[in-house]
Amino acid sequence: MISYLEGKILDKNEKFFVVDVSGVGYRIFSHSGILEKIPENGQNVKIWTHLYVREDAMDLYGFLNKEELEFFENLISISGIGPRSALGILEVAPVLSLKQAIVSEDETFFTKVSGIGRKTAQRLILELKSKLAKTVVLEKGGSFKEMGDAFEALVALGYRQSDVRRVLNELPKDMKSAEAKVKEVLKRLGRR
Repeated sequence: MISYLEGKILDKNEKFFVVDVSGVGYRIFSHSGILEKIPENGQNVKIWTHLYVREDAMDLYGFLNKEELEFFENLISISGIGPRSALGILEVAPVLSLKQAIVSEDETFFTKVSGIGRKTAQRLILELKSKLAKTVVLEKGGSFKEMGDAFEALVALGYRQSDVRRVLNELPKDMKSAEAKVKEVLKRLGRR
């Protein structure tokens, strides 16, 4: 099992990046939120990885922190959720927001992902809620719900999921209402 890799970035695109570790290039798949944070070619990077083995392939999936890796591994342990769907879920919102959505049984974060229907979202919540309930404290005021509502509204307006997620994560934590989040994101995306 390959737990992490440390080396230089050789190449990256919108689906994966390649890390040179002592003369061996490893192709590592990830979601756009992480791919945007990966340094430019020639720079060093340390990546937490999961080796996913199938009959016809062995794929590496990479994350910048251990918490995201562990959540990814929890997701793929659920029947009906493969690595691509798990990456899609991780692209929707930060891990803490996803965990809070599971504990509060909010399906909306998960049904936004291609390939995840209502029944799969319910199974995901059912299987992970008991694991997470002891460690996840729900935020007062349900700010994760407002985050989901704002995300949904902005994507419906035609903005790319990765852009919306990035800007929503940059907003101050004290901004609670979905309406305020949408207005601020529209301002920031309008400047770029």
